[in-house]
Amino acid sequence: MLIPNKIKHDELLTSRDQLISFLAAGARPETDWGIGAEMEKLVLDIHTGEAAEFHRVEALLSALAKSGDWQEVREGTRLIGLQGEHSSITLEPGSQLELSGQLCADLFCNCNDFSKHIVKAVAACNELGLVLVGLGTQPFTPLDKIEWAPKSRYDIMGPYMLKTGDMGQRMMKQSAGLQVNLDFRDEADCMRKLRLAQALSPLIYGLFANSPIMDGEATGFLTTRGEIWSRTDPDRTGLLPFLDNPEAGFSDYVDYALDVPMYFILRDGQYIDLTQRPFHFREYLASGYGGHQATMVDWDLHLSTLFTEVRLRPQVEVRCADSLPPHLVLTVAALLKGLMYDEESFQKAWEHCRPTSSAEVAQTSQQAWKLGLKTPWREGTLQDLARTCLTLARDGLDRQQSRRCQERSESYFLDGLDSLIEGGVTLAEQLLQNWHGSREDKVKALIQHCGFFDVASNRPDGSCSNEQFKP
Repeated sequence: MLIPNKIKHDELLTSRDQLISFLAAGARPETDWGIGAEMEKLVLDIHTGEAAEFHRVEALLSALAKSGDWQEVREGTRLIGLQGEHSSITLEPGSQLELSGQLCADLFCNCNDFSKHIVKAVAACNELGLVLVGLGTQPFTPLDKIEWAPKSRYDIMGPYMLKTGDMGQRMMKQSAGLQVNLDFRDEADCMRKLRLAQALSPLIYGLFANSPIMDGEATGFLTTRGEIWSRTDPDRTGLLPFLDNPEAGFSDYVDYALDVPMYFILRDGQYIDLTQRPFHFREYLASGYGGHQATMVDWDLHLSTLFTEVRLRPQVEVRCADSLPPHLVLTVAALLKGLMYDEESFQKAWEHCRPTSSAEVAQTSQQAWKLGLKTPWREGTLQDLARTCLTLARDGLDRQQSRRCQERSESYFLDGLDSLIEGGVTLAEQLLQNWHGSREDKVKALIQHCGFFDVASNRPDGSCSNEQFKP
């Protein structure tokens, strides 16, 4: 995410007001609103389904770099990522591959951006005996058998995770998710979008549940990833309770972030460990650390280590969806864009899912991790809410097409959700139905369920089809 030009990244911080201004600088006029998508994918051995060792993922990055579209990013001698003109490819701690696409004006741009990446990645994987899968947890490989990607920040985060919960390292090395980035016009619009996104988190968990397997076995959860996050670090995960206050604003988000313990700061390319005792940004802002004074880059880095279901960086980020099969990768973005960027759909969605408190949202999410669309909701289930929100999102995208005089409605990207919602059977349940037989059978079922391979070319009109990513 780029820092707005009006913020000096190396600016020394002397007051809390600067932190608020950083968030406020993320505001854009509605005519400039974009949509961003960040997609994590597991990299597996195509024959065994085991997590690929780092050196094989490094070879994949090297092959992509040779296409000429990416510049290598190295830490020491190791290739740990790629940087393009508008997007980047980075590695999560267990060498999960993440594409951070450009902030696009519409979902067709997002899809074409993703398509160009995935076509080349799939071709490289085919040469290396690898496969990319859209699944929320590593299906076979145990935690202690997954090596750490050689990034020095993980040398600090990994040990710290052992102090804060019993699944933090699982989150780092065994999980994969999907994130959507949204714009806002001003402080009030930002807060209401955070509220609606947080209220929708149980639905996103239930509708897009896709992580029922870990260590080769069914876990009892449809989204194990949700349970993993809940047992990672209570200081920096979960919900934002201050959103229960209708008067909450940027100041409240800043106060929340100031009191989250810091991981590190970065100086001269080296991370300085701040985890030996609880050390909050509020203390750092007031007194510094080891002769270092707080800068805007420190604040931005700190905000990136807050892992709530929704957060500000300074765009609104919605983070609760599992990694998804190829034909559904943009459905979360389409759902949120349809609801968030159209006033009529926004208001109706809020009427339908407005919670009594963040505690209610948390309770419903916990049920959704196990029950999916069958989770009780008001007088019905999350399946009923999903039907309503799908209709509202489709209407919202259609109206956006009319306002922007687009040739085609982005509601196209919601098409994959109709059968999923009407059937009431989540992706996780579909995978479990086929999770039987030999190891070879399970790997085959896994790749059929969520593998990226045999990608077709774009349509002649330059648009991008969900169908093109289907196995």
